[in-house]
Amino acid sequence: MTTELLPLLLAVLSGGVVALLLTLFGGGGSVLAVPLLLYVVGVPDPHVAIGVSAAGVALNALTALAGHARAGRVRWPCATLFAVTGAAGAWFGSSLAKMIDGQQLLLFFAIAMAAVGLSMLRPGAVVVRPEPRLNWAISPRIGLAGAGVGSAAGFFGIGGGFLIVPGLMAAAGMGLATAQATSLLSVAAFGATTAGNYALSGWVDPALVAAMAVGGIAGTFAGLPVATRLGANAALGRRLFAGLVLIVAVYVAAKALAVL
Repeated sequence: MTTELLPLLLAVLSGGVVALLLTLFGGGGSVLAVPLLLYVVGVPDPHVAIGVSAAGVALNALTALAGHARAGRVRWPCATLFAVTGAAGAWFGSSLAKMIDGQQLLLFFAIAMAAVGLSMLRPGAVVVRPEPRLNWAISPRIGLAGAGVGSAAGFFGIGGGFLIVPGLMAAAGMGLATAQATSLLSVAAFGATTAGNYALSGWVDPALVAAMAVGGIAGTFAGLPVATRLGANAALGRRLFAGLVLIVAVYVAAKALAVL
């Protein structure tokens, strides 16, 4: 467990940056947690960075979920089925990732980052649909989508929000806003499952998780007033952020290839 002051302070700063970006631009910000842990905090093992990141993502998602739940935006039956089947997939995916060399795993992670960045560049249409109700007709679709998305989230060590939202929209017929709120239960479940699996191998540092959580609270509160002032500039900011994610993806891949 990390006890040195400087890495813990850098972890607080990293958690604040991730939470700020998530607050401003929504899904995708959490993919920067692993590069920050590796190249700013100085975590030497990619597996530890992924384990700590997954735990931090789960905590941040629970905080956001509480707010959406109080507002009545979460569709709990669909959310629960997607999260349960997805958690099983996340355990499978993270178990597979644990068997892969850390630097090779970073190459896969860089690919996931590139996918997140590209998905953020796509224009998001506002979709209004009738509220979904869980029934026998759509349950298999939701379960299969959850298992598939959860496997990917567990393997790459990411929250998977950029996959969960379209998965819920396609499988359950949800509108965008409802899917975004409902997805947070799955983000928390996938992150907790992945972190728990990594913890069994000693690849989760509780001190770093706590430090990133503290920074995340500060980043969220700092981002809320800024987000309300972005207005028409939000789309431009999101595109710039997507460009940053793509640049970091190239950097992560280059660093991994240099070690292999």
